[in-house]
Amino acid sequence: MEADLKQASDEDIALLRRFLHQHPEVSGEEHATARQVTAWLQTCNPQQLLTQIGHPDGVQTGVLAVFDSGIAGPTVLFRCELDALPIQEINTFDYTSVTQGVSHKCGHDGHMSILLSLARSFAQQPPAAGKALLLFQPAEEDGRGAASVIRDERFKALHPDFVFAVHNLPGYPRHAVVLKENAFTSAVTSCIIRLHGTTSHAAEPELGKNPAMLIAAILQRMDGLSNNQPEREDFKLITPVHVTMGEKAYGISAGYGEIHLTLRTWTSRHLENLSDDIRIGIEELSAEAGIPCSFEWTHTFQANENNEEAMQYVRQAAAITGSHVMTRDYPFKWGEDFGLFTQLYKGAMFGIGSGEDCPALHNPDYDFPDEIAVPVAHLFRTIFDEIVKD
Repeated sequence: MEADLKQASDEDIALLRRFLHQHPEVSGEEHATARQVTAWLQTCNPQQLLTQIGHPDGVQTGVLAVFDSGIAGPTVLFRCELDALPIQEINTFDYTSVTQGVSHKCGHDGHMSILLSLARSFAQQPPAAGKALLLFQPAEEDGRGAASVIRDERFKALHPDFVFAVHNLPGYPRHAVVLKENAFTSAVTSCIIRLHGTTSHAAEPELGKNPAMLIAAILQRMDGLSNNQPEREDFKLITPVHVTMGEKAYGISAGYGEIHLTLRTWTSRHLENLSDDIRIGIEELSAEAGIPCSFEWTHTFQANENNEEAMQYVRQAAAITGSHVMTRDYPFKWGEDFGLFTQLYKGAMFGIGSGEDCPALHNPDYDFPDEIAVPVAHLFRTIFDEIVKD
């Protein structure tokens, strides 16, 4: 799809979003998406347009546009995501996904359209001072993307003073700006526990080491460690997501078992403590059963820790743009890898309402509402201008 982004109308921005929706790519495979975004950004003539952003040992499909005033001032980063999800779309509109089993069910197509609209703004009215960095980040959904971008030497050289991101939120009034002080999203990690017993004849299980009772004990212990009360500071949630053992061979007593867990807490420090508690507890149970265990940790997301100074700029911009502001009492329980940016730089993530009747994120009938994209881009631009003014 060819488009001159600098000259694009608001309707054109929606059409770009729908094109991205039609052609989704999963985490780490966003090659065509990155090329398309790059082509559109080129029409805005940024001072730098960096492609294949990401560390060689990670994911290298990121795109970063730099709008540089040439005048000393703050460097402010705005980030969106490139990747879609391995979910089969059930919508029937004319821009439904053409890729079997893959679709934009978290609204990353819409988040890209927000930053494309922001690029249009900087092309039409360059920054008065400082630099604006527009990052189209890969692989958010599996937690690899932020780390890969941050380890890229070209990104390290940019030294952002502030970082900002937004996530659309079904269930909230459309256009509402949703704020949360301190942590906005939870710290999340996943754990694979492997139990290495010994197979035997099903008629003689005593001659082997079947992990069945150990699996049951571990699951019971994990349930006891959980505290699924989000209003509490010590919230911790351990969710079993997959359990397997043995084979469908009715003459064999199982010798191997595997448990997959997802862990969530409000802070990265609490997540470290919970991970240690889980490891120690499972090692104790495994020793009692005489079955060795091993651990693999994966899909880790740091908590989004909102900086107070960055949040003040969000509040100022919301007031200037006349946005309806809503606040949350506790963070969202889902993970978002922008948290790694907020661990390293002053920054904030906030939400934008997608509509109270909008299907939930990751549902097969979800679709990003186009009408919220341009107003959020205006909000981002206002944040930038307020930072530069100070």
